[in-house]
Amino acid sequence: MRVDLFDFDLPRTLIAARPALPRDAARLLEVDEELTDRAVTDLPTCLHPGDLLVVNDTRVIPASLSGRRGAAAIEATLHKKISGDTWRAFARPAKRLKQGNTIDFSGDLVAEVVEKGEAGEVTLRFNVGDDALLKALKRQGRMPLPPYIPRPDGPDARDREDYQTVFATHPGAVAAPTAGLHFTPALLDALAARGIAHARVTLHVGAGTFLPVKVEDTVDHRMHAEWGQIAPEAVDAVNTTRASGGRVVAVGTTALRLLESASGTDGRVAPFVGETTIFITPGYRFRAVDLLLTNFHLPRSTLFMLVAAFSGLRRMRAAYDHAIRTGYRFYSYGDACLLHRHDEEIP
Repeated sequence: MRVDLFDFDLPRTLIAARPALPRDAARLLEVDEELTDRAVTDLPTCLHPGDLLVVNDTRVIPASLSGRRGAAAIEATLHKKISGDTWRAFARPAKRLKQGNTIDFSGDLVAEVVEKGEAGEVTLRFNVGDDALLKALKRQGRMPLPPYIPRPDGPDARDREDYQTVFATHPGAVAAPTAGLHFTPALLDALAARGIAHARVTLHVGAGTFLPVKVEDTVDHRMHAEWGQIAPEAVDAVNTTRASGGRVVAVGTTALRLLESASGTDGRVAPFVGETTIFITPGYRFRAVDLLLTNFHLPRSTLFMLVAAFSGLRRMRAAYDHAIRTGYRFYSYGDACLLHRHDEEIP
């Protein structure tokens, strides 16, 4: 499909710089046969007893670092773990780095450039790994906010809390599963009181989620890989829900991609551990997910393509037009939409 079918104009004033407070005070646009303006606190009444929310419990690590190679200042954002001490990273200015160079991020955190890639990408091997590296990042790193959130002085202490979901457990993501940012303990209690449970899966979101689609046709786009896991207890919860007539509600595109990667043609989900590169565009037939809670996404992005596949491109263009006209807040810290699945043929 032509990528320009997924383009739209968004006023910069609608890009959220901070989340709603409290988090569940954000607006919610329900997208079905009609568009309905709601609040995230209305979510329990939008769902049915017996439905199951599937959430992503990945935890964002402070993956942005400042260091020096000699006199040159270097900024590095880790984006993909290769091994316990080795990560791929985007570096600036990458032209100042060569294979074999050493970057000093502090007195006790040092990395060697073991490989240079394209578009500013490097592979870094640190002098510590695994838990020791995570502790060093916690001390010295900054939250890897997406480039559209304005922070002239860099992410601040408030972002350390704001850019983490209430479900965050397993460290490894370098971008937040943003649909989960809307949940609070009070909202979870209200959902449970209505008979709506939740199951946890893990998908470590990579910085590739923000990469633009630069090709003219979706068939030529190479999707980034992300590591995920669906444990047996989550598999049982999903399959039991479907067998009993309940609906599976993916909280975020990350949870949806993981569930669809692990599902068979009968809609049953199997345990999963590994990387997924699933790229969902209109024409895809969903097997495991019935509803999707998600934020408002970038134009020409793989995520807008995914929601167009889920609810129909015409319906999603109408929903985004409505959201822009009525002042919904977009992107990571923005408002949410609840999408009902509507299969639509490729335009």
